[in-house]
Amino acid sequence: MQFAEADDGARLAWREDGTGDPLLLISGQVTGLAGWDPIVPNLASTFRVIRFDHRGIGGSEEGSAESYSTRGFAADARAVLDAAGTKRAHVYGHSMGGRVAQWLAIDYPERTGALILAATSAGGYLGTNRDREATAALTSGDPSRLEPLFFDPDWASQHREAVHTFFTARAPRRAKRLHFRASSEHDARNLLSSVRAPTLILHGTADVVTPLGNALALKQYIPGSMLARVPKGRHGFHLDRPETLDWIRQFIARKKLQL
Repeated sequence: MQFAEADDGARLAWREDGTGDPLLLISGQVTGLAGWDPIVPNLASTFRVIRFDHRGIGGSEEGSAESYSTRGFAADARAVLDAAGTKRAHVYGHSMGGRVAQWLAIDYPERTGALILAATSAGGYLGTNRDREATAALTSGDPSRLEPLFFDPDWASQHREAVHTFFTARAPRRAKRLHFRASSEHDARNLLSSVRAPTLILHGTADVVTPLGNALALKQYIPGSMLARVPKGRHGFHLDRPETLDWIRQFIARKKLQL
């Protein structure tokens, strides 16, 4: 484990795997870097995969409350790239991490190669008809209630350790509260038209946490973006649908990006 220093002096834990063009993974709300474990070996066969714990999560320090916003988290991501000696990276953000990735592309365009936004929204807060049961499950924080919203049951039954790791990142109550606020208050709609990074939006058709309407709106906000629907994909398809990793490789290859 290595550490980057955020603008407010907080130490942010990060690690890297593999070689090749840098690919920065940005986790969702209250999810640690270990949550990416199931797909890192696959990605590391092609990319230098860089991932980190958000402030207040896992091995990262909490830092100042003022830095808990999706835009503030993007500054943290930039600090991680600095620590990794990486001038520019492809960026893959899931859920709240996708909201953070939007700000990274807006505020630090020179640091962003391809932009991959998974199971996320532009903010506002759209939510697009999220049903009451899904909202109640999210509010509860109960892994047993969250699991069926995120993962295919067969995959989850075969990957119990990965599921446990995903839902049990260490986080103090204050950090959880601030993460929830940061994610729910995200709104980049007025600035997404400035995004110039080639953008791939991935979204599951069975996502009840962030329904598909959010991806349709996001595509309208980001010029030239591409939307790929994941059939029957739930909110955690970034882990249980490995074919989407090939889609990412193909997208980056077609854009012929030089980092």
